[in-house]
Amino acid sequence: MALKVGFIGAGKIAQSLIKGFTNAGLTAPQHIIASASKNDVSDLEVIQKLGCTATTKNTAVVRQSDIAVLAVKPNIVPEVLAEIRDVLEPPKLLVSVAMGITLRKLESSCLENAHVVRVMPNTPCLVATGATAFASGRYASEEDCELTKSLFSSVGTCYQVPESYMDVITAISGSGPAYMFMTLEALSDAGVRHGLPRNLALKLAAQTMLGSAKMVLETGQHPAVMKGEVCSPAGCTIDAMHMLEKEGFRAALMNAVEAAYLRTREAGEE
Repeated sequence: MALKVGFIGAGKIAQSLIKGFTNAGLTAPQHIIASASKNDVSDLEVIQKLGCTATTKNTAVVRQSDIAVLAVKPNIVPEVLAEIRDVLEPPKLLVSVAMGITLRKLESSCLENAHVVRVMPNTPCLVATGATAFASGRYASEEDCELTKSLFSSVGTCYQVPESYMDVITAISGSGPAYMFMTLEALSDAGVRHGLPRNLALKLAAQTMLGSAKMVLETGQHPAVMKGEVCSPAGCTIDAMHMLEKEGFRAALMNAVEAAYLRTREAGEE
């Protein structure tokens, strides 16, 4: 029996997950339904172009799906949950990818014994290289957790974690693609500045990032050790490392993660 997946919210993350799930063969477009407000015409059009059912009714998404993915902005989560509360009857699973919204808040807005899982995916799910973490609610079953892990493992890696980890995970892997894209842009800009064609500079930078990440994952070595192996005595790379340290490269990344983490915490408290 085909898995029916519903998305409440049809923005970028929902679109990435839809493409990822269908590309992975986990479900088919005709078994996916997604909702958006009447004002989000472009999102509704994208959903239709993907071959899925588009609607403006959130309750229709819940009724017509085996698993409902809550993919809306944090500030409208209470409004949406109030709307779908009576049709989201246990054991139907609610998967929330809403930034910062705690399991406690989700469960308190649903029917008693609601099956809820809080998930943080990222946009590389689109190309089956996503990094996802999830935490299960009080009444989520082992089968719910297995289904969540199966869904998100089909589009990358997926880890079950304590909920206390979720805000910083949001700041690292949820927001992380933006940090990587900015780094790639800067590297390709540097290549262009020194005479490389834009397309070549970008491809070299992207492949270098991809290969470096793969080395870390497959060797299990600490990045500091691997960095040291690239830095020859009196070579160009150690000069580059000195400049990055001088310019506060690592501190800037750590500060960026902290800013994202604090914003995630704020969103959960609003």
